[in-house]
Amino acid sequence: MSGADIAWVAVSTALVMLMTPALAFFYGGLVRKKNLASVLAQCFAIFAVVSLVWTLWGYSLSFGTSIGGVIGDLSLSDLNGVGPTTLGRYAPDIPELLYFAFELMFAAITPALIIGAFAEKIKFSSLLIFVILWSTFVYSPIAHWVWNTGGWLRSLGAIDFAGGVVVHVAAGFSALAAALVVGKRKDFDVAKHAKPNSVAFVLLGAALLWFGWFGFNGGSALAANEIAVSAFVVTNLSAAAAAVSWMVVDWIVRGKPSAIGLGIGAVCGLVAITPASGYVGVPAAIVIGLVAGVISNLASVWLKKKGLDDTLDVFACHGLGGVWGSIATGLFASKAINLNGADGLFYGNAGQLLVQIEAVLAVALFAFVVSFLLLKLVGLVSPLRVTAEEEEAGLDESQHGEKAYGED
Repeated sequence: MSGADIAWVAVSTALVMLMTPALAFFYGGLVRKKNLASVLAQCFAIFAVVSLVWTLWGYSLSFGTSIGGVIGDLSLSDLNGVGPTTLGRYAPDIPELLYFAFELMFAAITPALIIGAFAEKIKFSSLLIFVILWSTFVYSPIAHWVWNTGGWLRSLGAIDFAGGVVVHVAAGFSALAAALVVGKRKDFDVAKHAKPNSVAFVLLGAALLWFGWFGFNGGSALAANEIAVSAFVVTNLSAAAAAVSWMVVDWIVRGKPSAIGLGIGAVCGLVAITPASGYVGVPAAIVIGLVAGVISNLASVWLKKKGLDDTLDVFACHGLGGVWGSIATGLFASKAINLNGADGLFYGNAGQLLVQIEAVLAVALFAFVVSFLLLKLVGLVSPLRVTAEEEEAGLDESQHGEKAYGED
């Protein structure tokens, strides 16, 4: 084993863990004051619940021996045979137990992303049931398809360095299904114009997400090597480019550059570079970020005008950002950056672009349909959303019996 690789992946694991509470503050700052504590609670609860799901069966379903390229067996359930001295198939220079921990952080933050679609309206108990089912029947199969050596999309040639398809396309299209099934907030026409309760929390969350994303992407090299360094640098540049392009669109369309827009734009750039981060160079990263900021900004406004109550624009930022980043990987990927990757369209391999599009379509359709069905199923067991009175009072008090800022 390599001490340097173990150290880098361990630090990266901690960085990715930080991203879930960072997301809690990012989302929490965007909602209204009466729902801030509920968003924080949802993110923390999801991290705890998914940690158990991933340990007991999720890791095995994702990375166990493949059954027909579709799902893993249960041979690794409860970490059977996975220990600190066990060398894994995916990172032979680090213990498989560390690889498990690193992948756990991805499994935990992905369903947390979805909560932005039904923030301010979801019943807490129903959310927990949905998260367990979603992690089992949506995330684990998709992770298997793309990252397991026997997965059918991986065998097809699809590349996804750090989760553009597995994390962001899956979460974004699941969020679209959630927004449609759960429905609009009772005061949607007023709520969509409501100001975030804390600009400071939004920018704090965005900054911590940006910080954690260096582990998200750089750590996905699974070694302290040149690929990790390249991924680290292009991650920063894409985030910066998207922050600038989102700001420019705000300036042109709304007349003023928004502080919150800068934070949201940076996150969109981080989303878009994720699948490409280990395969593209500096110019491509800047282009990917610039385009992501524009696409997500315009889409978020247009979708709200069309009446979609995706509370925190998860589909526009993560769904469409992940789609663009995954397709851009098929355009800009180069073996000059990563010999273990592939050349994209601009380097003479049009087939890679087609494979990336196929992976996006397969994951988007699967995530949307299964999430839609799971939400309907949960609704039969427990009401998906709070009552009108509970929604009016706010989820902080109605679901948790507390206020984010204490007594008025």
